[in-house]
Amino acid sequence: MSNATSTTAVIQTRNLCKSYFLAKERIDVLRNIELTVPRGAYMAIMGHSGAGKSTLLNILGCLDKPTDGEYLFNDRLVNSMSQSGLADVRNRDIGFVFQSFNLLPKLDVASNVELPLIYANVARRERQKRVREILERFGLWERRAHKPSEISGGQKQRVAIARALVKKPSIILADEPTGNLDSHTSEEILAVFDELHRDGNTILVITHESDIAARAAGLIRLVDGAIAA
Repeated sequence: MSNATSTTAVIQTRNLCKSYFLAKERIDVLRNIELTVPRGAYMAIMGHSGAGKSTLLNILGCLDKPTDGEYLFNDRLVNSMSQSGLADVRNRDIGFVFQSFNLLPKLDVASNVELPLIYANVARRERQKRVREILERFGLWERRAHKPSEISGGQKQRVAIARALVKKPSIILADEPTGNLDSHTSEEILAVFDELHRDGNTILVITHESDIAARAAGLIRLVDGAIAA
């Protein structure tokens, strides 16, 4: 389901750094990050709280820009993009899955999944076709008219994954995707990611849990804003 481009890497960073200034003090949050995420890879970034995972996710998800170094997404230099250019990449090429699901409570399941396609100006008939296909794939079609408050935590995360996939992104960025789920439901969601990887999707998971990171084929450890392993 992933988009094809000329390169074998979806994400590539070179000496990527991120700093913030508090009064006159410079705080280095990310230091010289060298990272390559090949197309079709299933990788995890692991680190304790404060290691820089969220900051790195924001940059990789085109929600922020690095202070120094380079970030290439599908061979395009993110550093030089305008805010509208960043938004275009987010809307078209990146599927986000969050710990808190981030579903809109007033919309039903089908409408939540359809939303990225509306932002991408996909025609209505094509939107309806894709929404049905993805909801049937995840066993959610019969829940299409339910609001998020009317379904379980595991079903909410499946809806979030369906929403991420419906626009056929280049990569899925998952931030602690099982953080709000019990162990049984977490295993079900991780099995979904295993299946998505087998289908050829590129997945990058941010986590602090070693058992979740172990499911990925590649692991990067962040310590104090730098790659330790």
